[in-house]
Amino acid sequence: MEKLYIVIPSYNEADNIIDVVNEWYKVVEKIGKESRLVIFDGESKDGTGKIVKKMTAKMPQLILESRPKCGHGPTVIMAYQYAIDNKADYVFQTDADGQTLSSEFWQFWENRKKHSAIIGHRNHRKDGLSRIVVTKTLKALLLCIFGTNVTDANTPFRLMNIKLLKKYLTKMPKDFNLPNVMLTVMFLKNKESVKFIPITFRPRQGGKNTINLKSITKIGLKATKDFRTMRKTLKV
Repeated sequence: MEKLYIVIPSYNEADNIIDVVNEWYKVVEKIGKESRLVIFDGESKDGTGKIVKKMTAKMPQLILESRPKCGHGPTVIMAYQYAIDNKADYVFQTDADGQTLSSEFWQFWENRKKHSAIIGHRNHRKDGLSRIVVTKTLKALLLCIFGTNVTDANTPFRLMNIKLLKKYLTKMPKDFNLPNVMLTVMFLKNKESVKFIPITFRPRQGGKNTINLKSITKIGLKATKDFRTMRKTLKV
């Protein structure tokens, strides 16, 4: 029986987490009893972790992993390593803000034997002009630094074969800020079998968006420096 781990980072998502867990739990139930939905809560101050903990009592395939707050990127890396350590066959990552739809997961699952990684393409984003600008800027940056034209590098909606993930996850620092971006670049640069599938990307369903112009600028400057370092390290 194939073993899927759905991993979801969360921080202060009390307004969304019940709906997100209920929606994605149905997926792991359908895949099989060995599959798990794992919420990685980074010391939320709004009770997100307590809500998930309460839900685990009636959901045996739901796991809460309470971790120190360390940022989205490092949490994603920890989540991937958790899936590897627990001998999952596949890992799927999305976020806890309710912007993605579990109904669109199944076309990814159907392609799991044909491609090592299936990544969502947010071609009709509804989460604001600033986020669209960030995505287009990131695409241009990756083309400039790595010479790689990436359809959508940082989508929080991706299914990966665990063997592929193990091959590349150790190549980046554990505190890397944009691991999904770097993984996508490495997959493409090394000609791995990657498929991009268009997905729906809704506005945040609840809670507060903590990303603003100041934080975007800070993340962008750090990303540029990190990407250049990785290019030298990996010689890509």
